[in-house]
Amino acid sequence: MFKTKSLPHEIRHIVVNKGTEYPGSGEYEDNETPGTYLCRQCGLGLFRAEHKFPSGCGWPSFDLEIEGAVKRIPDKDGRRTEILCSRCDAHLGHVFKGEMMTYLNTRHCVNSLSIDWVSDTAVLDSEEIILAAGCFWGVEYYMQKYPGVLKTEVGYIGGLKDNPTYKEVCNKTTGHLEAVRVVFDPETVSTEQILKYFFEIHDQSQNNGQGPDLGPQYLSAIFYYTNEQQNTAGNVIELLKSNGYKVATSIREMSIFWKADGYHQDYYTVNNNSPYCHSWTKKF
Repeated sequence: MFKTKSLPHEIRHIVVNKGTEYPGSGEYEDNETPGTYLCRQCGLGLFRAEHKFPSGCGWPSFDLEIEGAVKRIPDKDGRRTEILCSRCDAHLGHVFKGEMMTYLNTRHCVNSLSIDWVSDTAVLDSEEIILAAGCFWGVEYYMQKYPGVLKTEVGYIGGLKDNPTYKEVCNKTTGHLEAVRVVFDPETVSTEQILKYFFEIHDQSQNNGQGPDLGPQYLSAIFYYTNEQQNTAGNVIELLKSNGYKVATSIREMSIFWKADGYHQDYYTVNNNSPYCHSWTKKF
């Protein structure tokens, strides 16, 4: 699954146009938490956190990749060796040898924007879907609890303005919906299971918002990457309807997902609180 359609410009600049982020600016440079680093463009597992080491170069550094996940090609400058995702050719950075920083004597110098960190230490691949169902705090709170979900991010999607602010979205001037980016392990959970759970944590019949949160930014929607995801969403909705449920949820083609500011991420967990307009109700 290639996620290029949802990537904001700064990530596309790196993974597609082979750009480089400023040294010291990436969120993963100092991350030492166990887990796995995935390709931001296709979700393939690239590096394990156990092979990450502090190099002082300003970018995340790894001395070993997951077998078969990274390919190397001579850089156009004739001096360096570029590293790319072996599946989707996303630009990751460059690899250097002979610096004697670790016993493996190799440094994969990787842009943080080229990768996703997840806490799973064994995952090899992942898939993704983006879901909207009212306040993104509540949707994320429940999606994080579902087995097989590797990562969530809250943000904005479906509108016309680049990089909208929370205030602009709340003022209903951008056309964006509050949404959650859901990355999951397809070996553990299917798209169908994710979507069934999604419908069980909100009122899919409400067509003017979610609970007390009213407005177009709170509508229920599924944003799909592939025809398979689109068909699965349609099938789950038809199943709901056949069981007597009304469904106002729209199925939309993927567009750019703009990550919200940091204080919105993991909001209920960080603030030790629980959702006010989402709850779980068995429907399937």
